[in-house]
Amino acid sequence: MAEAGPERRRRLFRLKRDRILKARRADGRIAVQTVDKVRSYGKARFPRQEVHGARGLPEPRLITCGGSYDRRKGYSGNVVVFARLTGVR
Repeated sequence: MAEAGPERRRRLFRLKRDRILKARRADGRIAVQTVDKVRSYGKARFPRQEVHGARGLPEPRLITCGGSYDRRKGYSGNVVVFARLTGVR
């Protein structure tokens, strides 16, 4: 994704289950990831263990601001894209 700021967030919000994501690894190969789910959470109810907890397999998470925006408090929540590694090219 080449966009920055709000446009990048809008693209994350539109991701759906089974969408394929690709990322170039440090070794030059491409990691292929499949989206499992996209969820929105209020900051007070953010599931830290589910999002940041250890997993047996590579399961990337994309996390961005979400919810309503207040100039003093910032965003009221987060959007999390849950994915899993499904291949390497």
